[in-house]
Amino acid sequence: MTETTPRLVEFDDSGLETWCDDERFEVTAARIAEYAAATNDPIEAHLAGKIASPVFAIVPVFEAMMMPVIDVAPMDIFGRVVHGEQDFHFHRAIQPGDRLVSRAKAIGYTSRSNGSTITILIECRTEAGELVNEQYLTAFFRGIDAGKTVGAAAPAHKFDDALRQQDPVAVVPQQVDLDQTYRYAPASGDPVPLHLDEQVAKDAGLPGIIAHGLCTQAFASWAVLTAVGDSDVNRLKRFAVRFAKMVFPGDHLETRIWKVGSADGVTTYAFETVRGEDVVLSDGLAEIAD
Repeated sequence: MTETTPRLVEFDDSGLETWCDDERFEVTAARIAEYAAATNDPIEAHLAGKIASPVFAIVPVFEAMMMPVIDVAPMDIFGRVVHGEQDFHFHRAIQPGDRLVSRAKAIGYTSRSNGSTITILIECRTEAGELVNEQYLTAFFRGIDAGKTVGAAAPAHKFDDALRQQDPVAVVPQQVDLDQTYRYAPASGDPVPLHLDEQVAKDAGLPGIIAHGLCTQAFASWAVLTAVGDSDVNRLKRFAVRFAKMVFPGDHLETRIWKVGSADGVTTYAFETVRGEDVVLSDGLAEIAD
């Protein structure tokens, strides 16, 4: 077997379509405000803790979201897993005082030439059963061949390269602060040391500490909202990205936004976030109610 040949690993089909245990989370204005500040969000309602920013939706589900992966993939390949894509479908924005109940399940996996993916569906509801949001998380196992494709994949959100023939409707500059990961980790509840410990990151073969992918997605969310959504989180119905390249503290980013079209009272935008010539968030899709 050469280094570029994917390792054949059998995934466990019996782990599909099995909901994990419920995870409960009580939303406070302080936690909403902390998350907004940790993602450099300029929207006043988010910074004041009056209503949650879009990607804050990951916080209540964080404990639940990766549990189903363990039911499908063997533990000895978890060193190869990265967060491939994240796709939020919003039914309403999260508010202070919400008591949320989240659960997740693996709905399918796909074998690809460079690795395999597992798709996780996450549901977040109130204690009364109101659906607040649904999320699709795609976990990507580098260099692993599951041998087959089973079940469902996440909904598509592929960027149309023909859009590059026209100028974007907005370009929003952004700066990743040197202390960004240290602020984001407690605000999000994500303690992974690759984002916090220089030596751990280097031991893993990285140049140094890397930014949380969801922090970069949060940057893109406020870029889209401020540029084309009147800074109103209530209008955002879907927000999806693929994590294309690592982002580092100190990086200068730009989020470029194109209008795709309108239908049924919703306008669709495509976007990408870049660092110079490197696309760090690709296949960005935002649906905003008119």
